[in-house]
Amino acid sequence: MLNNIRSTGLVKIFLPFGSFGKQTANINCRLFSYHLTLLVMLNRQLKIGISGSYGGMNLGDEAILQVMLHQIKGSLDAEITVFSRHADDTNNRHQADNVVSVRDLSLNEIKPYIADLDLFILGGGGILYDQDILLYLREVKIANEQGVPVMLYAIGAGPLENRSLYPEISDTLNKVNLITVRDVDSKHLLESIGVTKAIHVTTDPAFLLTPEPIDQATLVKEQLNTERRLIAMSVREPGGAAPDLDEEKYHSLLANAADYMVDRFGADILFIPTERHHRDLQHSHAVISLMLRPQYAHVLKGEYSPGQLLSIMKHCDFAVGMRLHFLIFAALQNVPFVALPYAAKVKGLLSELGIDMPPLHLVNAGRLIAYIDQFWDNQEDIRKQISEKLPAIQTKSKLTHQLMLDIMENCATFRC
Repeated sequence: MLNNIRSTGLVKIFLPFGSFGKQTANINCRLFSYHLTLLVMLNRQLKIGISGSYGGMNLGDEAILQVMLHQIKGSLDAEITVFSRHADDTNNRHQADNVVSVRDLSLNEIKPYIADLDLFILGGGGILYDQDILLYLREVKIANEQGVPVMLYAIGAGPLENRSLYPEISDTLNKVNLITVRDVDSKHLLESIGVTKAIHVTTDPAFLLTPEPIDQATLVKEQLNTERRLIAMSVREPGGAAPDLDEEKYHSLLANAADYMVDRFGADILFIPTERHHRDLQHSHAVISLMLRPQYAHVLKGEYSPGQLLSIMKHCDFAVGMRLHFLIFAALQNVPFVALPYAAKVKGLLSELGIDMPPLHLVNAGRLIAYIDQFWDNQEDIRKQISEKLPAIQTKSKLTHQLMLDIMENCATFRC
């Protein structure tokens, strides 16, 4: 039967992935309808694997996975395997069919899991940086060798300063079926190191996250029902994705800003860690310890899902922070924010929203306070700007999944 399907010419071997207009929408509608018909004829589920920084390391990454699983389950009859760094955490958080502890398995042990797939997805998230890039590309290489279609799903790239890795990275990525990145800087970086495969710029999947309810007891426990204004803050640790971050400088910078907002706006400060089991908690408390008004600051106590954290953000009047998904959550709840752009991914978010802010290394205490004052005084204009920009950003985010459906057409044909 499959040979007959192939011989009819019904299967589109090439599809215009790059179009962002009506043509793409129409093609995807026809393609999706045909794909469902093909699945019925083949009488089996497709098998999709997803690999990234999953397993409770960062709530931003968990938000990405939550959205991806929701989209795939909502549009395809597919068996989904998540390749996780901590399988128990992923099993507890998400509705995946299978979870594999990918970092506990050798190359030969992981091969059968990948060889059985119809599509292997790497991403999303900012996972292509010097320290970990070869770790994440291991499964991509296996998929390439096994003839399994590969898609890079709204990934972020950088920093990539180890030039000795460039040939291996570009050779691996040039063999995949589709590359989508979440910001234009990632596209330019990958092209600069030798990736010649077409790269499509979409946006972070977390822009499609929806809030989950939190109860009154949680509001009380987390001091979210205070009569005082509430300003959210986020910090991050120096690490592979932020190797040039000056810890002492930014701790002092944020402590000074927090004290200023307590005095100037009569606000309480809520530090929201997105990596509770790593160093976000430690860095949050370190900033509080430098404050002159530490009694007006506290760290979020409980552990929450990404959707619950999104609901918590709604109770904040303003936000100042570093982490990308903290800022995305603020934008989704239309909370005005001041960002500290320590990396290209944060700069990319600000560019999408039309917000101007200098990079972190050019910001001193006086300049940050001036920006906080400016953004606070113009917060209604900022709310309006965010609400006007957000729908187009979310449309671009949905495009990543539409491009995945295009890839699945070929998967259904050539992997069965």
